[in-house]
Amino acid sequence: MTSSPPILSVSDLTFAVKKKLELSFASLSVRGEVSNLRKQASGHIYFTLKDANSQLSAVLFRGAASRLSRLPKEGDELVARGSLSVYSPRGTYQLIIKEVEYAGSGPLLQRLHELKIKLQGMGWFDKEKKQPLPKFPKTIGVVTSPTGSVIQDILYVLNRRYSGFHLILNPVRVQGDGAAAEITSAINQFNRHALCDVLIVGRGGGSLEDLWPFNEVCVAEAIHQSKIPIVSAVGHETDFTIADFVADMRAPTPSTAAEIVSENTAEHLMRLSKLKSGLLQTLRAQVRSSKQRLEALMKQPLISSPYALLGVHQQKLDMIQDDLTQGIKQVLVKSKMQVEGARRQKEALKPTATLNLLKQNFAKSRREITRAYLEQVQVRKTKLDQLIKLLRALDPRNVLERGYSIAFHEKNDSVILSKDEVQVGESLRVRFFDGELIVQTTEKK
Repeated sequence: MTSSPPILSVSDLTFAVKKKLELSFASLSVRGEVSNLRKQASGHIYFTLKDANSQLSAVLFRGAASRLSRLPKEGDELVARGSLSVYSPRGTYQLIIKEVEYAGSGPLLQRLHELKIKLQGMGWFDKEKKQPLPKFPKTIGVVTSPTGSVIQDILYVLNRRYSGFHLILNPVRVQGDGAAAEITSAINQFNRHALCDVLIVGRGGGSLEDLWPFNEVCVAEAIHQSKIPIVSAVGHETDFTIADFVADMRAPTPSTAAEIVSENTAEHLMRLSKLKSGLLQTLRAQVRSSKQRLEALMKQPLISSPYALLGVHQQKLDMIQDDLTQGIKQVLVKSKMQVEGARRQKEALKPTATLNLLKQNFAKSRREITRAYLEQVQVRKTKLDQLIKLLRALDPRNVLERGYSIAFHEKNDSVILSKDEVQVGESLRVRFFDGELIVQTTEKK
């Protein structure tokens, strides 16, 4: 019967591996390309050494870094001398670097540099070929991963800056095999169907390998040929890709890209909001002023009582009617006197010639009297018609037809001019242009 191996804790096993590994690789040199470099505030530098098939975590502590003539950077090809160690909290091994010897730039970085020179010579980076961004985009397109933080950052910024925007996401892979083809296809689809006014193409930060799809020629060509203005937002602020140089505008982060495309719209909405507030304040002030003027006018006697407004004109009309009647009577009396005189002359003068002459004179006088009478009547009638029109214009019934009403005591025709003349519970007659209502007072305010 074979004995079973001893049961070890994770810590015991990690410590055993650490001891054996560190003893076996206490001093070694490793050649590789620097990738995914991170500088910490503490002064320590973490990065990955890689070749075509494998990668190794490495750390250059502050003390060792301070002795170097220059610090490593992304894409450097170097020979690192140091020792192998195990980082117990994670159970991973890493190279502790003590010395660095530079061997040149890595193949990816060299390829990126060559591609940049080639496209720059073709004029793809020229500023005069870049399109201006629309001031007030109605639809914003985004080409990025649907599961990363990029789309969430963009949505957060747009929701915070202004509401009512329309966003279309064309989801793609942003790293790995096939990512460049998907990004190219998405950009072409937006252009083929004119789906948006401005397009954001981007992803979060990462190593040079992670960002490489945005360095492919097919992606650069799609951006260069795009009729839709494109904002490139690839990686962090320190990351640059071919897409950044070809795009119409480069944003250091996806959040900044969202701020850029919404900048004019947000400012416009803010300006409109201020104008709206100022307009409302002006309107309120005008309404208050007009209300005060109306209340002051309502207190005037001519407005508060229609009879005070119409009384003078009614009296004037009565006087004109009296004058007209008296004038007609005077004309009639004069005419009668003239007729009577002519009749007496006729009686006194019997000769036929005299009689005929008198008849002619009488007829002439009658015509003159009639004409004078008719002219006088017409003048008075015209004046009367004018006064009647004026009186009708000021008639309280016409006022009632414009939406006003007059309150009377139920048992008499006296007009109620103030609420103090009415008792709670008292019945009132309210006259409108088309009739009257009997109402009862329930409350005084």
